[in-house]
Amino acid sequence: MNSTTVKRFIAVALAPSLILYALFVFIPVLWSAFYSLFNWSGIGEASFIGFQNYKELLGDSIFWHTLGNNVVFVLASVLGQVPLALFLAIILYKSNAIQRFLRAAVFMPMVLSTVVIGLIWNYVYHPQIGILNFVLDALHLSSLKMEWLSDPDIAIFSLIPPLVWSYVGLYLIIFISALQNIPGELDDAAKIDGARGFTKLFKITLPMIWGTIQVAMILCIAGSLKSFDLVYIMTRGGPAHATELLATYMYNATFSTYRYGYGSTISTAIVIISLLLIGTSQWLTSRKK
Repeated sequence: MNSTTVKRFIAVALAPSLILYALFVFIPVLWSAFYSLFNWSGIGEASFIGFQNYKELLGDSIFWHTLGNNVVFVLASVLGQVPLALFLAIILYKSNAIQRFLRAAVFMPMVLSTVVIGLIWNYVYHPQIGILNFVLDALHLSSLKMEWLSDPDIAIFSLIPPLVWSYVGLYLIIFISALQNIPGELDDAAKIDGARGFTKLFKITLPMIWGTIQVAMILCIAGSLKSFDLVYIMTRGGPAHATELLATYMYNATFSTYRYGYGSTISTAIVIISLLLIGTSQWLTSRKK
């Protein structure tokens, strides 16, 4: 089979996926950017207003507040999910019975509905019957009891544990696959050269899976910026926009106040911010000198 035939086969094999991606992702993004230039209620005629929606967005204090909340989510994901998943992958990548059980336990939240996860953590944080306040009482730490989801000062931080718990299993599986693909000859060579423990980890293991770590960071950033369902189930963006994210704000602006043009502006801003943060993360984690 010559190279031309191989290239044609690859093109034909990828075509269905690329067509579906274009129809359901790329074209809707462009369509949303187009409608961000209009004032439209969802019905009737849309009136062209140029960049007025963007001007309003830049002066919208709620937008900047939701962006700050999203930054908290991004940092919690990148600094919480990725290091925790990497640590667990390093100690669980071998395949004995105990490690397989622990891997399944960590991955379990990934097979649960987000609605179920939100309800579980709502009960954990419940001020009267929640297990968290119950444990604090049992440890004689009642002074630390709080209204975890009702206090505007701490509500956004209370969403971080369920966020990390929900997705750490995904990155665990990704990192385990990367670790298992490291050639065994490198381990043998490391043992011969006397590399052990942290020396082997930082000189061999992490460099070999660094590309996978970068991909995980991209997934973390993109997923955090479009977070919606968990927050909507647990707090609906409240209290007083304390847990409002860009995606929930876009939803409310589009479907609650029927400002489809302004909602499209927010969604376009999410795409732009995602690209900027992903590009920045790739630049910061690049191993090129």
